[in-house]
Amino acid sequence: MDEDQPDLRALREKLVAEESAYAEVLASVDALAAFPLPAETLRELPAQRERLNEAWRTALAPEGGLLAPKVWAAVAPALQRQEQWNASVVQILNGQLEENARLFARLRELSAALVRYLQRVQPLMDARDRIATALATTRSELILEAFDRRLESLGRRLTGLLALRDRVEAVSEETRAIHAALERQAAAPEQAVEAARAAKDSAYVAFENRFRGSPEEIRERLQDYLRHFRERAPVLDLGCGRGEFLTLLKEAGVGARGVEANAQMVETSRARGLDVVRGDLLDFLRAEKDGAVGGVFAAQVAEHLPPAVLQGLLAESFRVLRKGGLLALETVNPRSVVGFLEVYNRDLTHERPLHPDTLAFLAAAAGFTDVRAEYRSPVEAASRLQAVPTDGLPEPAARVLNENLERLNALVYGPQEYVLFATR
Repeated sequence: MDEDQPDLRALREKLVAEESAYAEVLASVDALAAFPLPAETLRELPAQRERLNEAWRTALAPEGGLLAPKVWAAVAPALQRQEQWNASVVQILNGQLEENARLFARLRELSAALVRYLQRVQPLMDARDRIATALATTRSELILEAFDRRLESLGRRLTGLLALRDRVEAVSEETRAIHAALERQAAAPEQAVEAARAAKDSAYVAFENRFRGSPEEIRERLQDYLRHFRERAPVLDLGCGRGEFLTLLKEAGVGARGVEANAQMVETSRARGLDVVRGDLLDFLRAEKDGAVGGVFAAQVAEHLPPAVLQGLLAESFRVLRKGGLLALETVNPRSVVGFLEVYNRDLTHERPLHPDTLAFLAAAAGFTDVRAEYRSPVEAASRLQAVPTDGLPEPAARVLNENLERLNALVYGPQEYVLFATR
């Protein structure tokens, strides 16, 4: 781990160096504190000092009979001065020895106290560091707890704002639908029915705006399909929605028509000058002649259809397509856990998920050839499980672990959509 964090590695090296220096200083002071006292090394010093004091106390005197009275009288003054000098020397020596003994004893006590201090200072600092770390951790936890409470409060407010935004968007679509329907032919009774139907359908338009994306975003996503249909006019767009793909075809000069059951979306498409009818997609297909069209396109429609209607769509598409004509059905990929949970389950109008193998089989059974599935809308790499670094792990274990992660990524974070291409 240190190799990936040079600052941490440098800090660890500095800590080792400082601990080594501290141990060296402690050993040096401990060695100095073991010095001997003079009385311990000069064991004859007390006896010598006692003999010196005894010699000083035994002064020469006439009572000793060593000198004749007349001689004593002559040398007495000199001896007395010598005695005074000797006494001064002995007193100075005694005082110096006593002071040195006290000084050495205090010096040993000071050294011992210094050793005890050095032995205790590091645990003390460690204890302070632990307390400071604990306090910092507690303070961080308190800050994070307060932040969580604040975030939770903001989340509740944001949820309320999102709900309000969705409601405003739905009401806006409903209002626009009613106004558009009532402005056409105010006197006709059927227009009132149309207005009511448009108002009802506007809620799903708001849902599309909220979760599938804006018209600009959908247009960008469908741009890649244009290359498959440039030479296959006319093209039928089943469940054309707001007309994003029809707009792309029109701008490219490709003739196309669409059918949509949602009245509000039909009005939106017609307002853009697109050829769109409101009705049932099977009825729309049945009204076409055999081999009359070059392409049939349906994005996010197949998963809304019951099985019988889906099979009818495939059969009628095969009938109306000319030789070499192309059918493209885009739908949610149920093999991706993210696609199934986050895309498919969000829309209550979905009938059932369509496995790519199932849809391919049904298309082949309807007579199509060259049936293939192409996956789209990959999950962002940052959201997928990341490979485990192989440093420090045995090579076989790391390889197996990362292979399993790839399998798990393919299952959980696989592409969210796929398109089935089938050629007549």
